[in-house]
Amino acid sequence: MSVYGASGTSVDIRLKKVSKIYHEGENVSGVVVVHSKNEIKHDGITLSMDGSVSLQLSTKSTGVFEAFYNSVKPIQLLSYCLDVCKAGKLPPGKTEIPFEFPLRAKGSKTLYETYHGVFVNVQYLLKCDLKRPILNKDLQKVAEFIVEYADGEKAVTKPVEFKITPESLQNVKEKSKIPRFAVHGKLDSTICNICKPFTGEIVVERCEAPVKSIELQLVRVETCGCAEGYARDATEIQNIQIGRASCRERV
Repeated sequence: MSVYGASGTSVDIRLKKVSKIYHEGENVSGVVVVHSKNEIKHDGITLSMDGSVSLQLSTKSTGVFEAFYNSVKPIQLLSYCLDVCKAGKLPPGKTEIPFEFPLRAKGSKTLYETYHGVFVNVQYLLKCDLKRPILNKDLQKVAEFIVEYADGEKAVTKPVEFKITPESLQNVKEKSKIPRFAVHGKLDSTICNICKPFTGEIVVERCEAPVKSIELQLVRVETCGCAEGYARDATEIQNIQIGRASCRERV
């Protein structure tokens, strides 16, 4: 999406990769696109690339570690700035200005994968500024790109078995009113590749009441804390129905 000024001039950032996914060591390249109905005068076009880790407050955590949040500044992972075009004039129509940045960490810092959580954000941004003469509003465009780890060694499989009964349920006040049941199963691994399917099995051993539906919920639990305390927030990622009313015991 382009950003338009009052004069009908727009600026946009278009990455070479449509997926916008990059790995450390690669070059982040693309073009800055300027559209204008008429010839425009400018005082220079700059493009910056920044990556940072920052905390953000949640409504559920207000007061828990607010002082900690206020004392911690964003951690800068990388920072580059490039003059893509010196002051001058651009012709009417479409102008494309190529750019390229090396995706390398700043100093001894580590590039973490892009992450948007409840309390923590790891974000990588490109920001283009088109400076205009006095009495003309500057134009700015911000675009996010994604950083992922390159494929490394295969994760070690760590299967885990589980069993669910009324007694094992949490946050249930009157367990005596729950129909007697027993469910067991296993997860093929607790260490998973986010790009691959999450696999396992569930077996219904017995249930006093008819089984109307079996749903599997994937929840992300994020915990952030300090000496003053910690805050925890659970967010549903996905909910899938894996069984319907016809489910029988030992299935």
